Amino acid sequence: MAKTVDVNTEIKINCPFSKVAAYAFNPDNAPEWYVNINAIEWKSEKPLQVGSLVAFKAQFMGKKLEYTYEFVELTESRLVMKTAQGPFPMQTTYVLEELDESTTLMRLRNNGQPSGFSKFMSPLMAKMMKKANQKDLLSIKSILEK
Repeated sequence: MAKTVDVNTEIKINCPFSKVAAYAFNPDNAPEWYVNINAIEWKSEKPLQVGSLVAFKAQFMGKKLEYTYEFVELTESRLVMKTAQGPFPMQTTYVLEELDESTTLMRLRNNGQPSGFSKFMSPLMAKMMKKANQKDLLSIKSILEK
């Protein structure tokens, strides 16, 4: 049975909830704050909504990756997207929590079940994903706190 990869990270951002949500939940901003994402392309009409499809071009563990996320949940405080196609079935979840009027807690979770050769790399992939996610959250924090 394939190992599940489940990576959870979080960060406090000294920025109002509405500003964090507007920035983090906009796929157009992903290449600015995600270390491994080089570009995105909308495969469906804007604005973002449940059912939207967005293609991502990324680099991870020395490999170029192209995958399409389908947005399956979108509320004021939660965004969930799943790969509609790509090399590694993955779900990414953002959860925002307003701590006070000027501080937001952002949680980032990536989970999935690798198949084929990838399943043997699960422990290493999880470790590398956690490191990348921590960099991503530090990046979004830096951008939003300016």
